[in-house]
Amino acid sequence: MGADDTPFQRLSKDLISGAAGGAAQVLIGQPFDIVKVRLQTSPVPLGALQCAGNILKNEGPLAFYKGTLTPLLGIGACVSIQFGAFHFARRHLESLNPHKSGLTLPEYYVAGAFAGIANSPLSNPIENIRIRLQTQPHEASKRLFNGPLDCIKKLVKIDGLRQGLFRGQTVTVLREIQAYGVWFLTFEYLMSLEKNRSEIPKWKIALYGGLSGEALWLASYPLDVVKSRLQSDGLGKDMKWKTGRECAAQLWREGGMGAFWKGIGPTLVRAMPVSAGTFFVVEMVLRAMD
Repeated sequence: MGADDTPFQRLSKDLISGAAGGAAQVLIGQPFDIVKVRLQTSPVPLGALQCAGNILKNEGPLAFYKGTLTPLLGIGACVSIQFGAFHFARRHLESLNPHKSGLTLPEYYVAGAFAGIANSPLSNPIENIRIRLQTQPHEASKRLFNGPLDCIKKLVKIDGLRQGLFRGQTVTVLREIQAYGVWFLTFEYLMSLEKNRSEIPKWKIALYGGLSGEALWLASYPLDVVKSRLQSDGLGKDMKWKTGRECAAQLWREGGMGAFWKGIGPTLVRAMPVSAGTFFVVEMVLRAMD
């Protein structure tokens, strides 16, 4: 950041760069994401390639971008909030001890966890809508939702705000705390190994960003599976679980620990380019603005 930036200017730069990184995240990761969600929510065991092949065969190539409009608009805002909140928390923690050079690793985790909490009220309904659209039948006659707005209306009408639109909010908060605490901690730790941040080669920024994405999902994946199951559950009288605890118990009965890691393969494949692209774009936009 520029040395003479006001707090408002610093926050604005964080938000703008985060929004750009979020757009890159969606465009790179959406095809992988729909495979992940289908694997997590399918009652029948499937391999990643088999799942992707079924989507391509039965629904066509555009199906890999089902439900993209909502995350494209929303994830940009989410990532913007993530980076804005992270750097806000980081600067606050630095101000508590101005004589110390940088943050400790636990403090980076705390700043990342704060970003996750700040992000969760927006990310949860966005992901709920995306998952509903991604997992509904492809045939028009069997679809429950005709786009994002129709999905919002029906979720609220049938199950209200808490169990409808904001279903899985508690699990989402727990996932976001762990995911973004580890994500930002890993990236900032790797970047701190270099002598001068402004001179770090672009390929290293992308590499460190990619490795951070792997760490994010390894740390938070079981919570994400529970969240996906909750958000693909039936509506109204067809709802199977009232809470994340009930859903987790059912998953354990179905397949033990392995049930909480369904779809981890394509998720890790997706994580490297998506997270690399996100951090790369954010850093490049920040450099350009500075």
